[in-house]
Amino acid sequence: MTNPYTAPIPPAPRPPDSRPLHKRVLVWIGGAALLVTGTFIGAAGNDGQQPVEAKVKPATTVTATVTTTPEPGPTVTETVKAKAKPGPTVTVTRTATAKAADSGSNSTSQDDDAGSCTITSNAGNCYSAGQFCRNSDHGAVTTTAGGTKIECAYSSNAWRWTYA
Repeated sequence: MTNPYTAPIPPAPRPPDSRPLHKRVLVWIGGAALLVTGTFIGAAGNDGQQPVEAKVKPATTVTATVTTTPEPGPTVTETVKAKAKPGPTVTVTRTATAKAADSGSNSTSQDDDAGSCTITSNAGNCYSAGQFCRNSDHGAVTTTAGGTKIECAYSSNAWRWTYA
């Protein structure tokens, strides 16, 4: 097997001027002959006729425009009555302490206040602070079963009974 690194070196290319002079002249003469032949063939292809120019005559354009107006349709009117929101209910509570006829009885004032709440739930119970209010009670003031004053106010994203 031969070593590719020790292969013989190919001969150097010959310089471009080494072509014989008579071959260079023949190439020039052949090229000129082809040019002249092409010119004669191109000129003879017309058969002596002149080229015809195509001229376009302007054409008549007809445009028709039709405009229609739609007939008006029936008009429908809907009347909506606004519902009135109830205003806040104002409640005045008076607590009166009754004097006991007998000084020996064990009644206290809280027992008397237990039934004094003016706004009660649907079940009839007194509200206490923290409970939700009805829509009709927004802004109203009442007392708890113990007699503490509370009001219906908007708190924590809801209407709740809070201490006044």
